[in-house]
Parts: sequence; C-alpha cells; structure tokens
Amino acid sequence: MGRLPIRPPEVSRLLAVWRLARASTHIVAGLLTILLRFPRLSEEQRAIRVQAWSREMLARLGIRLEVQGEAALPGPLLLVANHISWLDITSLHAARFCRFVSKADVQAWPLIGALASGVGTLFIQRESRRDAMRVVHHMADSLRAGDVLAVFPEGTTSDGVDLLPFHANLLQAAIAAGAPVQPVALQFIDTRSGERSLAPAYVGDDTLLGSVWRTVRARGITVRIVFGVVQDSQGRERRAWAQALRAAVMQLREAPPV
Repeated sequence: MGRLPIRPPEVSRLLAVWRLARASTHIVAGLLTILLRFPRLSEEQRAIRVQAWSREMLARLGIRLEVQGEAALPGPLLLVANHISWLDITSLHAARFCRFVSKADVQAWPLIGALASGVGTLFIQRESRRDAMRVVHHMADSLRAGDVLAVFPEGTTSDGVDLLPFHANLLQAAIAAGAPVQPVALQFIDTRSGERSLAPAYVGDDTLLGSVWRTVRARGITVRIVFGVVQDSQGRERRAWAQALRAAVMQLREAPPV
C-alpha cells in the first residue's frame, strides 16, 4: 500500500486560530454570495465562483492544491472518488466544478451544510433504500441534462491508506443515462516529506471540530487530485463496473507526483 502516513509537524496555536478565523469569514462570504449573487448568475458563472471560492478556502487553511491528469469536459459525466475528509468536496471543487451526491448528515453541519446545499448537492439517506432509488433517478435525469456529478462510492470516509469496497448502487444512474464515468484519486500529503498525511482525515471516532483543528494545526499539507481515464460501462452491470473503478482509483493513488 506504499509508505505509512504520518501526522505532519504542527504550526503554532496562534497561526492555527488565524487560519480558522480566515476560513470562517470566507465561509460567511460564500453564504452571502449564494444568497445574494447566485440568483442573478448563469450556471457557468456559478461554477466559476465555486471553483475560485474553493481554491481560496484551501489557501486560507494552508493547503496546497496539486492536480494531475485531465478533468473530462464537458458533461454528462459522473466522477467517482475515494473519500477521506470533510475537505474532499472543497478540494474537488477547487480542481473542477461538479454537483456532489453526499450523505444527508452533511446537510446538518454548521455552515458547511448550507454551502453544500447552495451549490446544488444532492443529499441521500444511505440507510433508506427508497431514498437511494429517488437519488439515483434524480442523478440520471441530471446526467441526461448534461451535468457533471460526483460520488464517493465507499459510502463513508477512510483514512486514505486503505480503500473500502465501492458500493455500486449510484452507478446505476450512469448506466441508465448512458453517461461515462471518470475515476478520481484524492490524497492528502505532507508537503515536505511526500508522505500521506492523516491530519485532515475524518474517520472512526473523530469529531468534525477535532479534524478541523488538526488540519489548521498541520504544517504544509498538499491535496493531490489525480484524474484517470474516462470509462464507459461497456455492457457491464453495476457491481462489475464498481470493482473496475475501485481498481482504477487504487492505481491512481500510486501515481508518482509530476
């Protein structure tokens, strides 16, 4: 699985608080933009604003963005990525705009939930089979309309070292819409050592606040996003396709830095 992750050296508490304060004001500014500006903007203008906002958020948190490969343009397209942190959505938005399918819990997160709703996130009650089918139908309609959607088929976060099995249900939307899928690998790296960083992980008994604090205390994190080759279903049923996409994401995670 490669080298073991480390927790990067920490910055001072004062700098961490400063990062947190700047990030908080940026969130408020983002909410105001959604409420006051978005109604007057086109879809393309909104996408540009979301990407610019996301890049600035990473910068305020002290996180460097590194993108490898080419994000497929235009839609319809379904992005399939591994899931590590509450930062994943912001990180992927910084690389390219897309609409996410996320667990309903995120909608209740302070400020973050409102931002996610404002940029068109589709929320799913994962424990409800009926709700999952509703979201699959909604996803298929969005793909037919030419949207770019993104899902985390692990269904929950992992530590970034291992990769959980991919749930296949949401891939049915791409099959139904005849839309291609692009695998994407996401990693958080200690910028100095090149090792995987556990600081932004949000797994197990982690609290959201605890994960946020570890992130702003970390010294030198790079989020590396690697876009893979676009795939068609090629007649595969969703479970076989999910296994192939998981293998693709695993391979992308091992791609050497450019």
